[in-house]
Amino acid sequence: MSYEVLARKYRPSNFEEVIGQDHVVKALVNSINSEKIHQAFIFSGTRGVGKTTIARILAKCLNCESDSKPTSQPCNSCSNTIEISAGRSVDFLEIDAASNTQVEKMRDLIETVEYKPAKGRYKVYLIDEVHMLSTASFNALLKTLEEPPAHVVFIFATTNPEKIPKTVQSRCLQLNLKTVNENILFDHLKNILDKEKINSDDTSISLIVNSAQGSVRDALTLLDQAIAYGNGILNELDVKKLLGTIDNSLLISMIDNVIEGKGSEVFDLLSQIEELSPAYDVILKDMISILHEVSLHQVLSNSTSPEINNLASKLDKEFCQLLYEIAMNGYTKFNAHPDPKEALEICLLRMLTFNPLQKLGESNKTNTEKKNLKINNTHPKDKPIIDNSKTIETETNNSKLKDNNDWLNFFDSLKISPFARNYYGNMSFMSYTNNELKLMTDDSIGKVPENIESEFLVALKKMLDENIKINYEKGSVVNSPIETNSKKEKEDLAKAHSKIKTNESIQNFVKKFKGSIKEDTIRPLK
Repeated sequence: MSYEVLARKYRPSNFEEVIGQDHVVKALVNSINSEKIHQAFIFSGTRGVGKTTIARILAKCLNCESDSKPTSQPCNSCSNTIEISAGRSVDFLEIDAASNTQVEKMRDLIETVEYKPAKGRYKVYLIDEVHMLSTASFNALLKTLEEPPAHVVFIFATTNPEKIPKTVQSRCLQLNLKTVNENILFDHLKNILDKEKINSDDTSISLIVNSAQGSVRDALTLLDQAIAYGNGILNELDVKKLLGTIDNSLLISMIDNVIEGKGSEVFDLLSQIEELSPAYDVILKDMISILHEVSLHQVLSNSTSPEINNLASKLDKEFCQLLYEIAMNGYTKFNAHPDPKEALEICLLRMLTFNPLQKLGESNKTNTEKKNLKINNTHPKDKPIIDNSKTIETETNNSKLKDNNDWLNFFDSLKISPFARNYYGNMSFMSYTNNELKLMTDDSIGKVPENIESEFLVALKKMLDENIKINYEKGSVVNSPIETNSKKEKEDLAKAHSKIKTNESIQNFVKKFKGSIKEDTIRPLK
């Protein structure tokens, strides 16, 4: 016996079995029960949401022999309903508009309209993908649609209702079918798996539901494939391999590294993801979904995922919206790009380039260089510059932060976000007296956001066990933590280069094999 696919086996046979289209079902049931049946219908909606199925159920309702008049609950046991379900009823004509676009075909159909139904009450014409008809074919239908015989009902099914002429639309009752809600579709698949006695897990079903994008037929087709792939069992690992689904943890790590401004780590993760052979637009689409979840959680605190909570606490709200806009902009232009991989890569590069951490670091680096130049060229009569590298006296002898060296060590030990670190790391220490911390800042840093200042104060209180007040003073920032660390890194790198060049063993090895050392690969020992 031949196998019957799930999409056909579980096709609804009455309105009660239709899922996710309550608004359409209610309108049709009420019109049948009140005996006010329209002469022509347009069922519009995306693929696999029930257009043809509802049309067949409507045809059975009109011609069911269990009652003396049309019924909203067809018996599915009389000859008329059985023949309509099997597709062999002479009073229910299914026509594919895609292969019958010519006006001659439509004229032949119109000639049969005058003949009364052979067995049922109504002769029902279902024209599928009606938007494919030619303009001449639509024009030929107009008069018949406006004044059809009492025994005729037209049903037009289409995925593109906007392509149907307005003259045709005005003569029909249009019902728009929507995509099926994920929860409803999940319950539907779960019910089918129970009936088929197939072992499954909720994660596998959710993956199929997400891939179906609201289409019942797509979901059932994917379910058939997953069952075959898993040899009669549905499990998460097999479904992920079948669908090419990426583990969200990799994408979350990628976004995390974008926030940190770590470009090399971002592209290392992209290489790992590429090993799974996913579509590049799917990667970007999933990143957009993650950023959407993060944005919602920042406002509603509605996510139970620890990864989303972590990103939401680390990511500035404005930067989150910027990342979302960059991703959306890249996704809308994806199909226009000649190379999908390059399209994703340039989108990631934009995220890294417009990262405020990187922009702030570059800005302060430029300003520091300019200020150092001014310091070297200062005339003796000019206002003196405060040198924070010297010990700064405080009013209290038992202060935990006596000088700049104490502050540098203390700042490095603080557990704060990259945003707070970049704001306060570009300020220099002045003094810490009577629970008041004085920091030197300048115009390039700007005003510290309230949420970042609050985070910094909490970190200070945790380390110093005191409520701290911060006093900002405008001036020339010298020997800030970031500047000091940058100088140290350069010094360490210079020492590493020097050691390589003066190491006799290394130089002899290079000379022996006529090789060379790439300057950018030299790193200091940590």
